[in-house]
Amino acid sequence: MAETAPIQTAIEQKLNQGFQATHLAVENESHMHSVPPNSETHFKVTLVSNDFAGKNRVKRHQAIYGALGAELQAGVHALALHLYTPEEWQARNGVSPASPQCLGGSRHDKA
Repeated sequence: MAETAPIQTAIEQKLNQGFQATHLAVENESHMHSVPPNSETHFKVTLVSNDFAGKNRVKRHQAIYGALGAELQAGVHALALHLYTPEEWQARNGVSPASPQCLGGSRHDKA
């Protein structure tokens, strides 16, 4: 099993501590973007929690941004957030959307 990188570990720990998760998956998707190898800049987070009951999408996202403020300030560039109540997750058959490949350029691209 591959070792989990430090930023990904911090994200997982903070989300587990801050939310009563029934399901949590944090995936480093940096390799899908124009960033140097072994980067920790782009993550997909799927979090299922009763904490999201009665909260709209904006409030759910704000809760995650609040929990991960330090990581966002320290270089995490993008979070793809898929946040569900257990009932919503069950209605989706336990599947979150796949992330698209990055189509944008980067200062790291060759001219």
